[in-house]
Amino acid sequence: MTKRRRSWSVAEAKAHLSDVIERARSEGPQEIARRGRRAAVVVSAEEWDRKVRRKGSLVDFLAASPLRGSSLQIKRLKDRPRKVDL
Repeated sequence: MTKRRRSWSVAEAKAHLSDVIERARSEGPQEIARRGRRAAVVVSAEEWDRKVRRKGSLVDFLAASPLRGSSLQIKRLKDRPRKVDL
């Protein structure tokens, strides 16, 4: 069994872009390095969609807060806005 490549130089990634994309789809994220340092990561569209999908609304987030029902009192400051010279 051979170990699959997960890191590519920029030149290798350019020359083998189809392979980079296919391996991102079948094996997971593929790193691209520039001058020996990690510069980018190629992921499948499905994985990207999973990462950026919203996980509920702001209302759901606030309703699940551990501070809900804690009787925490927040008071608004009555200070005047500071003067700014433009």
